[in-house]
Amino acid sequence: MKTFHMRAILALFLTVCLGAVPAHIHGQTSLLDRIQERGEIRVGTTGDYKPFTYLNPETGTYEGMDIDAAHLLGEALGVGVRFVPTTWSNLSYDTLNDRFDLAMGGITRTLKRQKDLALTDPYVTIGKSPLIRKADRERYRSLQDIDRAGVRIGANYGGTNEAYVRANIVQATIVMFENNLDVQPAVAAGDVDVMFTDNVEAVIYARQNSLLYALDPDRPLTREDLGYMTVRGDQPFINFLNLWLYQMRQKGTLDALRSKWIGDY
Repeated sequence: MKTFHMRAILALFLTVCLGAVPAHIHGQTSLLDRIQERGEIRVGTTGDYKPFTYLNPETGTYEGMDIDAAHLLGEALGVGVRFVPTTWSNLSYDTLNDRFDLAMGGITRTLKRQKDLALTDPYVTIGKSPLIRKADRERYRSLQDIDRAGVRIGANYGGTNEAYVRANIVQATIVMFENNLDVQPAVAAGDVDVMFTDNVEAVIYARQNSLLYALDPDRPLTREDLGYMTVRGDQPFINFLNLWLYQMRQKGTLDALRSKWIGDY
């Protein structure tokens, strides 16, 4: 009888212990191993968020701070890089369903995303700022000036821009767009009055279009960290990514990328 009880206890102990072991240890290998075996890392990116990720229609190639970072990550892994198009609405779903190994491109670290996925350590801090027409800079000086009846706020589906306006805009009208790249031209054309976006993007658009104006980008309405996103539970891959980011920061590579693509504001 004692032998039977000891075997039962041992079986239960092994079941509990093995159940606590990440999936890649018993059966499924880490993405870190699979990427190196494949010789390629698949990077999901929206291609619509300057200065982090932008699909240039003239060249048909991706460019931006996080695109450069993706190529540097490929070098660190000793593999090639293949970019996989995704959207903000489908970003988490595509990551969970193995459409790519890593999502890159101005992705805000949020608790909602962290519940289902894994986010790396932050590599840059940003915040929401209004993008308006330069002609309206005396009219819109604060969130209170903007959130009024008759003001039209443009936002794209699925990202933190939409989340911000849903949480903070009460009186103004929210106009939704499928593509983030379509919002700022609508502001310039007068189809909407304001776009709430990350201060770095607002500054880039204002530099590129003299009709636009980034309102107080040095005093953003929020403070947010950006990171890269992958599946949850793959600790070897996350460890590699975080050490890679740490070394990029220590060597000054992140600062160089920031200077190249963002500059001062």
